[in-house]
Amino acid sequence: MTQSSTDGLVQRHFHARSLRVRVFLSQAPLSLTVILMVIHAGAVFPQIFSNPVFATGLWMHAAIFLLCLVVPWDRLPHQAFLVIPYLDFVAVGFTREGSLPYATSAGLLMLFPVFWLSASGMARKTAVLSSLLGTLLIIWTPILLAGTPVTAGQLSKPLLFPFMMAGFSLAVVSMTASLDRQRLAVLAMDVQLRAALDASRQRERLLSTVLDTIPVGLIVVDAQGHDQLMNSTQQAFLTLAGPDHVEDPAEKDLLLFGPDKVTPLGAEDRPVRRAALGESFTNCHLWVGSGDQARAFSTTARTMKDPNGNHDGAVIAFHDITDMLAALAAKDDFVARVSHEFRTPLSSILGYTSLIMDDAQTLPSEIASSLAVIERNAERLLGLVNDLLAAKSMTYHPAPTDFAQLVAHSLAAAAPSATTNAVTLHNSVQGPLPVIVDAGRIGQVLDNLISNAIKYSPDGGTVTVRAWAEGEDLLCTIQDTGIGMNGAEQAEAFTKFFRAEPALQRAIPGLGLGLLITKSIVEMHGGTIGLQSAPQDGTTIRFTLPQSVSTHGVLQDS
Repeated sequence: MTQSSTDGLVQRHFHARSLRVRVFLSQAPLSLTVILMVIHAGAVFPQIFSNPVFATGLWMHAAIFLLCLVVPWDRLPHQAFLVIPYLDFVAVGFTREGSLPYATSAGLLMLFPVFWLSASGMARKTAVLSSLLGTLLIIWTPILLAGTPVTAGQLSKPLLFPFMMAGFSLAVVSMTASLDRQRLAVLAMDVQLRAALDASRQRERLLSTVLDTIPVGLIVVDAQGHDQLMNSTQQAFLTLAGPDHVEDPAEKDLLLFGPDKVTPLGAEDRPVRRAALGESFTNCHLWVGSGDQARAFSTTARTMKDPNGNHDGAVIAFHDITDMLAALAAKDDFVARVSHEFRTPLSSILGYTSLIMDDAQTLPSEIASSLAVIERNAERLLGLVNDLLAAKSMTYHPAPTDFAQLVAHSLAAAAPSATTNAVTLHNSVQGPLPVIVDAGRIGQVLDNLISNAIKYSPDGGTVTVRAWAEGEDLLCTIQDTGIGMNGAEQAEAFTKFFRAEPALQRAIPGLGLGLLITKSIVEMHGGTIGLQSAPQDGTTIRFTLPQSVSTHGVLQDS
Protein backbone atom coordinates (compact mmCIF):
# COMPACT_ATOMS: atom_id res chain seq x y z
CA MET A 1 0.00 0.00 0.00
CA THR A 2 1.41 3.40 -1.00
CA GLN A 3 1.83 6.37 1.33
CA SER A 4 -0.92 8.34 -0.46
CA SER A 5 -3.48 5.54 -0.07
CA THR A 6 -2.56 5.20 3.60
CA ASP A 7 -3.07 8.94 4.10
CA GLY A 8 -6.43 8.66 2.33
CA LEU A 9 -7.57 6.01 4.80
CA VAL A 10 -6.52 8.20 7.71
CA GLN A 11 -8.39 11.20 6.28
CA ARG A 12 -11.57 9.15 6.01
CA HIS A 13 -11.42 8.50 9.76
CA PHE A 14 -14.31 10.32 11.54
CA HIS A 15 -12.05 12.26 13.91
CA ALA A 16 -9.90 13.47 11.02
CA ARG A 17 -12.79 15.21 9.24
CA SER A 18 -13.79 18.87 9.62
CA LEU A 19 -16.05 19.86 12.52
CA ARG A 20 -18.92 20.87 10.18
CA VAL A 21 -18.87 17.42 8.55
CA ARG A 22 -18.78 15.72 11.93
CA VAL A 23 -21.77 17.79 13.17
CA PHE A 24 -23.70 16.91 10.01
CA LEU A 25 -22.87 13.18 10.32
CA SER A 26 -23.85 13.18 14.02
CA GLN A 27 -27.23 14.80 13.29
CA ALA A 28 -27.97 12.76 10.17
CA PRO A 29 -29.28 9.58 11.94
CA LEU A 30 -31.98 11.53 13.82
CA SER A 31 -32.95 13.54 10.75
CA LEU A 32 -33.18 10.40 8.64
CA THR A 33 -35.33 8.67 11.26
CA VAL A 34 -37.68 11.68 11.39
CA ILE A 35 -37.96 11.61 7.57
CA LEU A 36 -38.87 7.91 7.68
CA MET A 37 -41.37 8.69 10.44
CA VAL A 38 -42.98 11.40 8.26
CA ILE A 39 -43.23 9.02 5.31
CA HIS A 40 -44.79 6.33 7.47
CA ALA A 41 -47.23 8.77 9.10
CA GLY A 42 -48.28 10.10 5.69
CA ALA A 43 -49.06 6.56 4.61
CA VAL A 44 -50.93 5.25 7.63
CA PHE A 45 -52.07 8.29 9.69
CA PRO A 46 -52.04 11.47 7.54
CA GLN A 47 -54.32 13.40 9.90
CA ILE A 48 -51.41 13.64 12.31
CA PHE A 49 -50.03 16.52 10.24
CA SER A 50 -52.96 18.66 11.34
CA ASN A 51 -51.67 18.51 14.91
CA PRO A 52 -49.83 21.82 15.47
CA VAL A 53 -47.54 20.31 18.15
CA PHE A 54 -46.41 17.54 15.82
CA ALA A 55 -45.93 20.01 12.96
CA THR A 56 -43.91 22.31 15.22
CA GLY A 57 -41.65 19.41 16.12
CA LEU A 58 -41.09 18.57 12.43
CA TRP A 59 -40.25 22.19 11.57
CA MET A 60 -37.83 22.30 14.47
CA HIS A 61 -36.09 19.16 13.21
CA ALA A 62 -35.76 20.72 9.77
CA ALA A 63 -34.39 23.97 11.20
CA ILE A 64 -31.85 22.12 13.35
CA PHE A 65 -30.66 20.08 10.39
CA LEU A 66 -30.28 23.29 8.37
CA LEU A 67 -28.24 24.82 11.21
CA CYS A 68 -25.87 21.84 11.08
CA LEU A 69 -25.25 22.57 7.39
CA VAL A 70 -24.94 26.36 7.29
CA VAL A 71 -23.27 27.30 10.58
CA PRO A 72 -19.43 27.55 10.28
CA TRP A 73 -18.77 25.42 13.32
CA ASP A 74 -15.02 25.39 12.67
CA ARG A 75 -14.91 29.16 13.40
CA LEU A 76 -16.88 28.97 16.63
CA PRO A 77 -15.67 27.78 20.03
CA HIS A 78 -15.08 24.06 19.86
CA GLN A 79 -17.92 23.05 22.20
CA ALA A 80 -20.49 25.30 20.48
CA PHE A 81 -21.82 22.39 18.42
CA LEU A 82 -23.25 20.83 21.62
CA VAL A 83 -26.18 23.23 21.32
CA ILE A 84 -27.55 20.95 18.58
CA PRO A 85 -28.31 17.88 20.78
CA TYR A 86 -29.90 20.18 23.40
CA LEU A 87 -32.14 21.66 20.67
CA ASP A 88 -32.88 18.08 19.64
CA PHE A 89 -34.30 17.47 23.13
CA VAL A 90 -36.87 20.25 22.51
CA ALA A 91 -37.73 19.06 18.99
CA VAL A 92 -38.11 15.45 20.16
CA GLY A 93 -40.34 16.66 23.00
CA PHE A 94 -42.74 18.34 20.55
CA THR A 95 -42.60 15.38 18.17
CA ARG A 96 -43.35 12.90 20.97
CA GLU A 97 -46.22 14.90 22.40
CA GLY A 98 -47.79 15.53 18.98
CA SER A 99 -47.47 11.91 17.81
CA LEU A 100 -49.06 10.19 20.84
CA PRO A 101 -52.29 9.40 18.93
CA TYR A 102 -50.14 7.91 16.12
CA ALA A 103 -46.99 6.46 17.66
CA THR A 104 -46.45 6.16 21.41
CA SER A 105 -42.80 5.08 20.87
CA ALA A 106 -41.71 8.41 19.37
CA GLY A 107 -40.04 9.22 22.69
CA LEU A 108 -37.29 6.76 21.76
CA LEU A 109 -35.97 9.46 19.44
CA MET A 110 -34.35 10.75 22.63
CA LEU A 111 -31.72 8.06 22.11
CA PHE A 112 -30.10 10.13 19.34
CA PRO A 113 -29.32 13.36 21.25
CA VAL A 114 -28.49 11.30 24.36
CA PHE A 115 -26.01 9.25 22.36
CA TRP A 116 -24.53 12.36 20.72
CA LEU A 117 -23.98 14.10 24.05
CA SER A 118 -22.56 11.00 25.68
CA ALA A 119 -20.28 10.09 22.77
CA SER A 120 -18.92 13.61 22.28
CA GLY A 121 -16.25 12.99 24.91
CA MET A 122 -16.88 16.39 26.48
CA ALA A 123 -18.31 17.05 29.93
CA ARG A 124 -19.20 13.40 30.42
CA LYS A 125 -20.86 13.87 33.82
CA THR A 126 -22.91 16.76 32.43
CA ALA A 127 -23.93 14.56 29.50
CA VAL A 128 -25.34 11.87 31.83
CA LEU A 129 -27.16 14.46 33.96
CA SER A 130 -28.49 16.23 30.87
CA SER A 131 -29.79 12.95 29.48
CA LEU A 132 -31.70 12.32 32.72
CA LEU A 133 -33.08 15.85 33.11
CA GLY A 134 -33.87 16.30 29.42
CA THR A 135 -35.92 13.11 29.37
CA LEU A 136 -37.69 14.09 32.61
CA LEU A 137 -38.68 17.48 31.17
CA ILE A 138 -40.05 15.84 28.03
CA ILE A 139 -42.35 13.47 29.97
CA TRP A 140 -43.19 15.82 32.88
CA THR A 141 -43.82 19.04 30.97
CA PRO A 142 -47.13 17.89 29.41
CA ILE A 143 -48.27 16.65 32.84
CA LEU A 144 -47.38 19.94 34.55
CA LEU A 145 -49.02 22.04 31.80
CA ALA A 146 -52.24 19.99 31.66
CA GLY A 147 -53.99 22.35 34.15
CA THR A 148 -55.11 19.53 36.39
CA PRO A 149 -53.87 18.63 39.86
CA VAL A 150 -50.60 16.69 39.66
CA THR A 151 -50.19 13.60 41.79
CA ALA A 152 -47.06 11.78 42.86
CA GLY A 153 -48.21 8.76 40.93
CA GLN A 154 -48.42 10.73 37.70
CA LEU A 155 -44.83 11.94 38.15
CA SER A 156 -43.36 8.62 39.25
CA LYS A 157 -45.08 6.34 36.78
CA PRO A 158 -42.93 7.33 33.72
CA LEU A 159 -39.64 7.55 35.64
CA LEU A 160 -38.37 4.28 34.17
CA PHE A 161 -37.83 5.92 30.79
CA PRO A 162 -35.53 8.72 32.10
CA PHE A 163 -33.62 6.20 34.17
CA MET A 164 -33.16 4.06 31.05
CA MET A 165 -31.84 7.09 29.15
CA ALA A 166 -29.44 7.89 32.01
CA GLY A 167 -28.19 4.29 32.06
CA PHE A 168 -27.81 4.32 28.30
CA SER A 169 -25.88 7.60 28.54
CA LEU A 170 -23.62 6.19 31.26
CA ALA A 171 -22.88 3.11 29.15
CA VAL A 172 -22.06 5.23 26.10
CA VAL A 173 -19.86 7.55 28.16
CA SER A 174 -17.94 4.58 29.54
CA MET A 175 -17.47 2.98 26.15
CA THR A 176 -16.50 6.27 24.55
CA ALA A 177 -13.94 6.94 27.26
CA SER A 178 -12.48 3.48 26.72
CA LEU A 179 -12.47 3.93 22.94
CA ASP A 180 -10.85 7.34 23.31
CA ARG A 181 -8.10 5.86 25.44
CA GLN A 182 -7.60 3.11 22.90
CA ARG A 183 -7.62 5.63 20.04
CA LEU A 184 -5.05 7.80 21.80
CA ALA A 185 -2.95 4.72 22.49
CA VAL A 186 -3.17 3.72 18.82
CA LEU A 187 -2.26 7.25 17.76
CA ALA A 188 0.70 7.24 20.16
CA MET A 189 1.75 3.86 18.82
CA ASP A 190 1.33 5.18 15.28
CA VAL A 191 3.63 8.09 16.13
CA GLN A 192 6.18 5.68 17.60
CA LEU A 193 5.94 3.35 14.60
CA ARG A 194 6.34 6.25 12.19
CA ALA A 195 9.36 7.48 14.18
CA ALA A 196 10.80 3.94 14.18
CA LEU A 197 10.13 3.67 10.44
CA ASP A 198 11.85 7.00 9.81
CA ALA A 199 14.80 5.91 11.97
CA SER A 200 14.94 2.58 10.13
CA ARG A 201 14.92 4.35 6.77
CA GLN A 202 17.65 6.69 8.01
CA ARG A 203 19.75 3.72 9.14
CA GLU A 204 19.10 2.05 5.79
CA ARG A 205 20.29 5.17 3.96
CA LEU A 206 23.32 5.37 6.25
CA LEU A 207 24.17 1.69 5.71
CA SER A 208 23.72 2.06 1.96
CA THR A 209 26.01 5.12 1.95
CA VAL A 210 28.65 3.33 4.03
CA LEU A 211 28.52 0.21 1.85
CA ASP A 212 28.82 2.29 -1.31
CA THR A 213 31.74 4.26 0.15
CA ILE A 214 34.07 1.40 1.04
CA PRO A 215 36.34 0.13 -1.76
CA VAL A 216 35.40 -3.51 -1.08
CA GLY A 217 32.71 -5.33 -3.00
CA LEU A 218 30.04 -6.81 -0.74
CA ILE A 219 27.25 -9.21 -1.60
CA VAL A 220 24.71 -10.85 0.71
CA VAL A 221 22.92 -14.03 -0.36
CA ASP A 222 20.15 -16.02 1.29
CA ALA A 223 20.22 -19.74 2.06
CA GLN A 224 19.27 -20.53 -1.56
CA GLY A 225 22.05 -18.34 -2.97
CA HIS A 226 19.80 -15.54 -4.20
CA ASP A 227 21.23 -12.02 -4.01
CA GLN A 228 19.77 -9.96 -1.16
CA LEU A 229 22.13 -6.98 -1.11
CA MET A 230 24.99 -5.73 -3.26
CA ASN A 231 26.91 -2.49 -2.96
CA SER A 232 27.90 -0.31 -5.90
CA THR A 233 31.53 -1.44 -5.74
CA GLN A 234 30.50 -5.06 -6.25
CA GLN A 235 28.20 -4.07 -9.12
CA ALA A 236 31.19 -2.43 -10.81
CA PHE A 237 33.25 -5.58 -10.23
CA LEU A 238 30.53 -7.70 -11.82
CA THR A 239 30.73 -5.70 -15.03
CA LEU A 240 34.29 -7.02 -15.41
CA ALA A 241 33.13 -10.61 -15.00
CA GLY A 242 30.26 -10.50 -17.49
CA PRO A 243 30.80 -11.86 -21.01
CA ASP A 244 30.37 -9.27 -23.75
CA HIS A 245 27.44 -11.07 -25.38
CA VAL A 246 25.39 -11.58 -22.17
CA GLU A 247 23.48 -8.64 -20.65
CA ASP A 248 22.48 -10.28 -17.36
CA PRO A 249 24.86 -13.21 -16.83
CA ALA A 250 24.17 -15.96 -14.32
CA GLU A 251 26.79 -17.01 -11.78
CA LYS A 252 27.92 -19.89 -14.01
CA ASP A 253 28.51 -17.49 -16.94
CA LEU A 254 30.84 -15.11 -15.09
CA LEU A 255 34.47 -15.02 -16.19
CA LEU A 256 36.19 -16.26 -13.02
CA PHE A 257 39.64 -17.86 -13.09
CA GLY A 258 41.98 -19.43 -10.57
CA PRO A 259 45.17 -17.84 -9.18
CA ASP A 260 47.02 -18.83 -12.37
CA LYS A 261 44.72 -16.44 -14.32
CA VAL A 262 44.03 -19.19 -16.86
CA THR A 263 42.06 -22.06 -15.30
CA PRO A 264 38.30 -21.30 -15.21
CA LEU A 265 36.67 -21.85 -11.83
CA GLY A 266 34.08 -24.62 -11.74
CA ALA A 267 30.56 -23.95 -10.50
CA GLU A 268 31.25 -25.49 -7.08
CA ASP A 269 34.55 -23.59 -6.67
CA ARG A 270 33.10 -20.09 -7.14
CA PRO A 271 33.08 -17.95 -3.99
CA VAL A 272 29.36 -17.10 -3.97
CA ARG A 273 28.37 -20.72 -4.57
CA ARG A 274 30.70 -21.97 -1.83
CA ALA A 275 29.33 -19.41 0.62
CA ALA A 276 25.73 -20.23 -0.32
CA LEU A 277 26.46 -23.87 0.53
CA GLY A 278 27.53 -22.83 4.04
CA GLU A 279 31.33 -22.64 3.65
CA SER A 280 33.35 -19.90 5.35
CA PHE A 281 36.77 -19.01 3.96
CA THR A 282 39.40 -16.26 4.02
CA ASN A 283 41.71 -14.81 1.35
CA CYS A 284 40.61 -17.01 -1.53
CA HIS A 285 42.40 -15.58 -4.59
CA LEU A 286 40.91 -15.49 -8.07
CA TRP A 287 40.97 -13.45 -11.25
CA VAL A 288 37.88 -11.73 -12.66
CA GLY A 289 37.51 -10.86 -16.34
CA SER A 290 39.81 -11.57 -19.23
CA GLY A 291 42.55 -9.87 -21.20
CA ASP A 292 43.94 -6.50 -20.12
CA GLN A 293 40.78 -5.80 -18.10
CA ALA A 294 41.28 -8.77 -15.74
CA ARG A 295 41.62 -7.95 -12.05
CA ALA A 296 42.81 -10.05 -9.12
CA PHE A 297 40.57 -10.38 -6.07
CA SER A 298 40.88 -11.76 -2.56
CA THR A 299 37.51 -13.10 -1.39
CA THR A 300 36.33 -13.77 2.14
CA ALA A 301 32.99 -15.28 3.19
CA ARG A 302 31.18 -15.69 6.47
CA THR A 303 27.93 -17.62 6.91
CA MET A 304 24.85 -16.45 8.81
CA LYS A 305 22.74 -18.61 11.12
CA ASP A 306 19.05 -18.40 12.03
CA PRO A 307 17.90 -18.66 15.68
CA ASN A 308 17.88 -22.46 15.34
CA GLY A 309 21.48 -22.56 14.17
CA ASN A 310 20.61 -23.44 10.56
CA HIS A 311 22.36 -21.91 7.55
CA ASP A 312 20.57 -18.66 6.66
CA GLY A 313 22.77 -17.07 4.03
CA ALA A 314 26.22 -15.56 3.77
CA VAL A 315 28.18 -12.34 3.31
CA ILE A 316 30.96 -12.38 0.70
CA ALA A 317 33.59 -9.64 0.37
CA PHE A 318 35.65 -9.04 -2.78
CA HIS A 319 38.86 -7.03 -2.32
CA ASP A 320 40.74 -5.89 -5.44
CA ILE A 321 44.39 -6.88 -4.90
CA THR A 322 45.65 -6.33 -8.45
CA ASP A 323 47.77 -3.33 -7.49
CA MET A 324 49.05 -5.09 -4.38
CA LEU A 325 50.18 -8.11 -6.41
CA ALA A 326 51.92 -5.81 -8.84
CA ALA A 327 53.65 -4.03 -5.95
CA LEU A 328 54.74 -7.34 -4.42
CA ALA A 329 56.07 -8.48 -7.77
CA ALA A 330 58.03 -5.24 -8.09
CA LYS A 331 59.36 -5.64 -4.55
CA ASP A 332 60.40 -9.25 -5.23
CA ASP A 333 62.15 -8.12 -8.40
CA PHE A 334 63.97 -5.39 -6.45
CA VAL A 335 65.03 -7.82 -3.72
CA ALA A 336 66.23 -10.27 -6.34
CA ARG A 337 68.31 -7.57 -8.06
CA VAL A 338 69.83 -6.38 -4.78
CA SER A 339 70.52 -9.94 -3.65
CA HIS A 340 72.23 -10.65 -6.95
CA GLU A 341 74.54 -7.69 -6.34
CA PHE A 342 75.47 -9.16 -2.94
CA ARG A 343 76.93 -12.27 -4.52
CA THR A 344 80.13 -10.68 -5.84
CA PRO A 345 81.37 -9.10 -2.56
CA LEU A 346 80.36 -12.20 -0.59
CA SER A 347 82.26 -14.41 -3.02
CA SER A 348 85.30 -12.18 -2.58
CA ILE A 349 85.02 -12.35 1.21
CA LEU A 350 84.75 -16.12 1.12
CA GLY A 351 87.63 -16.40 -1.36
CA TYR A 352 90.06 -14.29 0.60
CA THR A 353 88.97 -15.86 3.89
CA SER A 354 89.61 -19.29 2.42
CA LEU A 355 93.08 -18.22 1.29
CA ILE A 356 93.92 -16.97 4.79
CA MET A 357 92.48 -20.10 6.38
CA ASP A 358 94.83 -22.21 4.25
CA ASP A 359 97.59 -20.97 6.53
CA ALA A 360 95.49 -21.12 9.71
CA GLN A 361 98.23 -23.09 11.54
CA THR A 362 100.51 -20.07 11.34
CA LEU A 363 97.91 -17.69 12.80
CA PRO A 364 97.21 -16.99 16.48
CA SER A 365 94.34 -19.15 17.75
CA GLU A 366 92.07 -16.14 18.48
CA ILE A 367 92.47 -14.85 14.91
CA ALA A 368 91.94 -18.32 13.44
CA SER A 369 88.77 -18.76 15.52
CA SER A 370 87.43 -15.37 14.43
CA LEU A 371 88.19 -16.14 10.78
CA ALA A 372 86.28 -19.42 11.11
CA VAL A 373 83.29 -17.52 12.43
CA ILE A 374 83.60 -15.02 9.53
CA GLU A 375 83.79 -17.80 6.98
CA ARG A 376 80.85 -19.74 8.46
CA ASN A 377 78.59 -16.66 8.60
CA ALA A 378 79.65 -15.48 5.15
CA GLU A 379 78.66 -18.89 3.78
CA ARG A 380 75.30 -18.65 5.54
CA LEU A 381 74.79 -15.11 4.23
CA LEU A 382 75.56 -16.35 0.72
CA GLY A 383 73.04 -19.13 1.26
CA LEU A 384 70.46 -16.57 2.36
CA VAL A 385 71.14 -14.50 -0.76
CA ASN A 386 70.68 -17.61 -2.89
CA ASP A 387 67.41 -18.32 -1.07
CA LEU A 388 66.14 -14.82 -1.86
CA LEU A 389 67.06 -15.28 -5.50
CA ALA A 390 65.34 -18.66 -5.79
CA ALA A 391 63.04 -19.21 -2.81
CA LYS A 392 61.54 -22.34 -4.33
CA SER A 393 64.86 -24.07 -4.81
CA MET A 394 65.87 -24.28 -1.15
CA THR A 395 67.69 -27.57 -0.69
CA TYR A 396 67.32 -29.97 2.20
CA HIS A 397 70.00 -32.55 3.06
CA PRO A 398 69.30 -34.31 6.39
CA ALA A 399 72.10 -36.05 8.24
CA PRO A 400 72.77 -37.16 11.83
CA THR A 401 73.73 -34.08 13.86
CA ASP A 402 74.22 -33.09 17.49
CA PHE A 403 71.72 -30.29 18.09
CA ALA A 404 73.61 -29.16 21.22
CA GLN A 405 76.68 -28.48 19.09
CA LEU A 406 74.63 -26.40 16.64
CA VAL A 407 73.37 -24.28 19.56
CA ALA A 408 76.91 -23.80 20.85
CA HIS A 409 78.17 -22.66 17.43
CA SER A 410 75.31 -20.17 17.01
CA LEU A 411 75.81 -18.71 20.49
CA ALA A 412 79.55 -18.35 19.82
CA ALA A 413 78.85 -16.51 16.57
CA ALA A 414 76.38 -14.18 18.33
CA ALA A 415 78.68 -13.38 21.26
CA PRO A 416 80.17 -10.14 19.80
CA SER A 417 76.77 -8.58 19.04
CA ALA A 418 75.49 -9.71 22.46
CA THR A 419 78.42 -7.91 24.11
CA THR A 420 77.63 -4.76 22.12
CA ASN A 421 73.99 -4.80 23.29
CA ALA A 422 74.90 -5.73 26.88
CA VAL A 423 72.98 -8.98 26.49
CA THR A 424 73.94 -12.06 28.47
CA LEU A 425 73.69 -15.38 26.60
CA HIS A 426 72.69 -18.53 28.50
CA ASN A 427 73.09 -21.99 27.02
CA SER A 428 70.74 -24.33 28.92
CA VAL A 429 71.07 -27.21 26.45
CA GLN A 430 72.42 -30.43 27.87
CA GLY A 431 74.09 -32.46 25.13
CA PRO A 432 74.36 -34.51 23.25
CA LEU A 433 70.97 -34.23 21.48
CA PRO A 434 71.14 -36.42 18.37
CA VAL A 435 68.81 -35.42 15.57
CA ILE A 436 68.63 -36.02 11.82
CA VAL A 437 68.34 -32.59 10.16
CA ASP A 438 70.09 -30.36 7.66
CA ALA A 439 72.75 -28.91 9.96
CA GLY A 440 73.29 -25.83 7.78
CA ARG A 441 69.59 -25.01 7.64
CA ILE A 442 68.94 -25.57 11.35
CA GLY A 443 72.06 -23.54 12.12
CA GLN A 444 70.50 -20.79 10.03
CA VAL A 445 67.33 -21.09 12.13
CA LEU A 446 69.27 -20.76 15.37
CA ASP A 447 71.35 -17.87 14.03
CA ASN A 448 68.19 -16.00 12.97
CA LEU A 449 66.36 -16.52 16.25
CA ILE A 450 69.32 -15.74 18.51
CA SER A 451 70.23 -12.69 16.41
CA ASN A 452 66.64 -11.42 16.64
CA ALA A 453 66.57 -11.98 20.40
CA ILE A 454 69.74 -9.88 20.77
CA LYS A 455 68.60 -7.13 18.37
CA TYR A 456 65.24 -6.77 20.08
CA SER A 457 66.91 -6.40 23.48
CA PRO A 458 68.51 -2.99 22.77
CA ASP A 459 68.57 -2.04 26.45
CA GLY A 460 70.39 -5.18 27.54
CA GLY A 461 68.98 -8.30 29.15
CA THR A 462 69.33 -12.03 28.79
CA VAL A 463 68.81 -14.56 26.00
CA THR A 464 68.33 -18.16 27.06
CA VAL A 465 68.38 -21.18 24.73
CA ARG A 466 66.81 -24.43 25.92
CA ALA A 467 66.38 -27.73 24.07
CA TRP A 468 65.23 -31.20 25.09
CA ALA A 469 63.87 -34.42 23.66
CA GLU A 470 60.21 -35.18 24.17
CA GLY A 471 58.96 -38.45 22.73
CA GLU A 472 60.01 -38.60 19.09
CA ASP A 473 60.44 -34.84 18.82
CA LEU A 474 63.09 -32.33 19.77
CA LEU A 475 61.85 -29.07 21.30
CA CYS A 476 63.78 -25.82 21.43
CA THR A 477 62.96 -22.41 22.93
CA ILE A 478 64.80 -19.09 22.57
CA GLN A 479 63.68 -16.66 25.27
CA ASP A 480 64.66 -13.00 25.59
CA THR A 481 63.77 -10.15 27.95
CA GLY A 482 63.52 -7.52 25.21
CA ILE A 483 60.85 -5.10 23.96
CA GLY A 484 58.31 -7.81 23.03
CA MET A 485 55.28 -7.52 20.70
CA ASN A 486 51.56 -6.89 21.03
CA GLY A 487 48.88 -9.28 19.76
CA ALA A 488 48.52 -7.66 16.32
CA GLU A 489 52.30 -7.74 15.77
CA GLN A 490 52.48 -11.41 16.82
CA ALA A 491 49.84 -12.30 14.22
CA GLU A 492 52.00 -10.74 11.47
CA ALA A 493 55.42 -11.84 12.78
CA PHE A 494 55.94 -14.65 10.24
CA THR A 495 54.74 -12.67 7.20
CA LYS A 496 57.02 -11.37 4.48
CA PHE A 497 58.77 -8.01 5.12
CA PHE A 498 56.92 -7.40 8.39
CA ARG A 499 58.63 -5.12 10.91
CA ALA A 500 57.13 -4.36 14.32
CA GLU A 501 56.50 -0.71 15.16
CA PRO A 502 58.98 -0.58 18.10
CA ALA A 503 61.71 -1.94 15.79
CA LEU A 504 61.02 0.83 13.27
CA GLN A 505 60.97 3.50 15.98
CA ARG A 506 64.32 2.34 17.40
CA ALA A 507 65.81 1.89 13.89
CA ILE A 508 66.68 -1.75 14.61
CA PRO A 509 68.16 -3.14 11.36
CA GLY A 510 66.42 -5.90 9.43
CA LEU A 511 64.37 -6.68 6.31
CA GLY A 512 61.53 -8.63 7.88
CA LEU A 513 62.56 -11.91 6.22
CA GLY A 514 64.29 -13.79 9.04
CA LEU A 515 61.23 -15.29 10.71
CA LEU A 516 59.63 -16.14 7.37
CA ILE A 517 62.73 -18.06 6.25
CA THR A 518 63.02 -19.66 9.69
CA LYS A 519 59.42 -20.86 9.54
CA SER A 520 59.97 -22.26 6.04
CA ILE A 521 63.05 -24.21 7.16
CA VAL A 522 61.34 -25.63 10.27
CA GLU A 523 58.27 -26.69 8.27
CA MET A 524 60.55 -28.14 5.58
CA HIS A 525 61.88 -30.46 8.30
CA GLY A 526 58.31 -31.44 9.26
CA GLY A 527 58.33 -29.27 12.41
CA THR A 528 56.27 -26.42 13.78
CA ILE A 529 57.11 -22.99 15.17
CA GLY A 530 55.24 -20.39 17.24
CA LEU A 531 55.83 -17.53 19.62
CA GLN A 532 54.53 -15.92 22.80
CA SER A 533 55.22 -12.30 23.61
CA ALA A 534 54.05 -9.22 25.49
CA PRO A 535 55.15 -5.58 25.19
CA GLN A 536 58.16 -4.83 27.42
CA ASP A 537 58.08 -8.42 28.69
CA GLY A 538 60.18 -10.20 26.08
CA THR A 539 59.49 -12.93 23.55
CA THR A 540 59.73 -16.72 23.62
CA ILE A 541 59.94 -18.60 20.31
CA ARG A 542 59.41 -22.36 20.41
CA PHE A 543 59.94 -24.81 17.59
CA THR A 544 59.79 -28.59 17.32
CA LEU A 545 61.69 -30.94 15.04
CA PRO A 546 61.18 -34.66 14.49
CA GLN A 547 64.31 -36.55 15.56
CA SER A 548 63.94 -39.09 12.75
CA VAL A 549 64.38 -38.52 9.03
CA SER A 550 61.38 -36.81 7.42
CA THR A 551 60.70 -35.78 3.84
CA HIS A 552 57.71 -33.62 4.80
CA GLY A 553 57.81 -30.26 3.05
CA VAL A 554 61.14 -30.91 1.29
CA LEU A 555 61.83 -28.47 -1.51
CA GLN A 556 64.18 -29.90 -4.11
CA ASP A 557 66.27 -28.00 -6.65
CA SER A 558 64.19 -26.63 -9.44
